[in-house]
Amino acid sequence: MDTLVICIDRDNDLGEKAKVITPVIGRGANIAAAVSLATVDPEDSDTNTIFGGIRILDELRSLGVDADIVSFAGDKNVGAISDKKIADQLDEFLSLQEVKSAVFVSDGAEDESLVPIVQSRVKVDSVQRIVVMQSERLESTYYMIKNFLKDPKFLQTFFVPIGLALIIYALAMVANQPQLAVIGTFFVVGMYMLLRAYSLHEKIVIGWSGLKKSFRTHQLSFVTTITSILLFVIGTIFGVIGIWNVVNPGNLGYYGLIPLLSLFIKWTVLWYAASAFIYILGRIFDRIYDKRDYQDLIVEMLFTLAGTLLFWSAGSYVLSLTLPEKGYVFPAAYFAYSIALAVLISIAGIYFAAVQKRNEIEEEPKILDIKEKPTRKNEKIIKIDMTDDENDDDGKEIVSEPVKVNIGIRNNK
Repeated sequence: MDTLVICIDRDNDLGEKAKVITPVIGRGANIAAAVSLATVDPEDSDTNTIFGGIRILDELRSLGVDADIVSFAGDKNVGAISDKKIADQLDEFLSLQEVKSAVFVSDGAEDESLVPIVQSRVKVDSVQRIVVMQSERLESTYYMIKNFLKDPKFLQTFFVPIGLALIIYALAMVANQPQLAVIGTFFVVGMYMLLRAYSLHEKIVIGWSGLKKSFRTHQLSFVTTITSILLFVIGTIFGVIGIWNVVNPGNLGYYGLIPLLSLFIKWTVLWYAASAFIYILGRIFDRIYDKRDYQDLIVEMLFTLAGTLLFWSAGSYVLSLTLPEKGYVFPAAYFAYSIALAVLISIAGIYFAAVQKRNEIEEEPKILDIKEKPTRKNEKIIKIDMTDDENDDDGKEIVSEPVKVNIGIRNNK
């Protein structure tokens, strides 16, 4: 195939609205998918994208170009999740079809953000944006606002933090604690903004999907993951209560940020470590049950142990320097011993990682060198290089000779 016309539906309107399974391959299938989507939602711009791709396909075929069209759809959670689904569909399609170049068709800048993903797999000759021409009444402010309010992406981005802030403020006022209303509102909105800024909400969605999958497949990681989350929450509450009981709540600034942070680390790091260990143990058990390699998780466990030891000893040593009147004693020698032990544990983790990498290299299947050399009519010699590095009982290397197999082809007339 010379040219492939690629239509992108990043937010999976085809699947969510028209119940069309992607990829949609071929001119007829794409016309049917576009009609199905237009029947459900006539205002969706992805319909025009597909029809625009069909027009481009017809133009290419009229010029004698061997071309075809395919539509890919992502996920309603636009971002890493949808992009990965589209990339997987494209990889699967290209593994079955040999494509020389592609024409990328989209309905806007959001879909065109996938151009680098497509370019990394096939040469893109052109990027076409399908713009819908509308009347002045449809372009009015009222129409735009109404459609924005129907867009789930717009609602999740702007209305979720406002809704959370209002709920927290209402609960605080019911409890007659107006000061907590302001604190809680700023905290929740700030956390939400951080989650959106660093795309952590996508990781939460991926983690939730993995948790549901482990529940459906009856894996131990379902129980260990929930236990890990609970230990993390309990550890955080335990650390906050520990600070509250040690320092004067009305004069937190008297102690400074570093002592309070060290105190929080000392009270919570063991809980966090237990949370991480239980989560990793669940994954190890699942891999053992599925007969898969789990040495990389052993490495993660060793580095988690080393990090826990460093954080706990550093927090204890800082507290012994800043709050000795509270009874915190941790000699410098113990701190040095902790660093040395953490280094030794890390070296053990590096050793396990190196051994695992070496084993993976050794277990790679060797490719047979097959060469064909015609000798005379209706006869071929196939040379199979079965060389394998082995050691005999005397420790000498044995190299087997290439084997030649004569295959005669008889023509029956």
